[in-house]
Amino acid sequence: MPTREQVRRLLDTGIGYESAARRLSLHPGLAYLIATGVPADGGDTLTEEERSAPYMMGASQRLVNQPPQNPTTNDQVERWMRARATADFPMQAAARARAGEAGPVKRGAAQRSKSSSRKGKSE
Repeated sequence: MPTREQVRRLLDTGIGYESAARRLSLHPGLAYLIATGVPADGGDTLTEEERSAPYMMGASQRLVNQPPQNPTTNDQVERWMRARATADFPMQAAARARAGEAGPVKRGAAQRSKSSSRKGKSE
């Protein structure tokens, strides 16, 4: 666990808590706690004097609640999907039997009645 002096030394170079935490392999909220002695999600529990102390920041809550990560790809999921598709013999047979061309569009009764009612209004 890094010491208060180690965290503060990095902050003194001008980098922020996020960068200091990354260099120390910490969560940014933990780097803030080590540097200040106050949890980053402290909210309104600090006095004005405490808030103006060195290494304190006004909006420290963001150090605790990092934005969610939503990767667009996941190798494990892609491997699972590939295995499922490979094992789906009926779907593979259906794909092989398909000509690859779309057939004519069939209009249902609801669509026919809508288009005929529109024709009557425009005439």
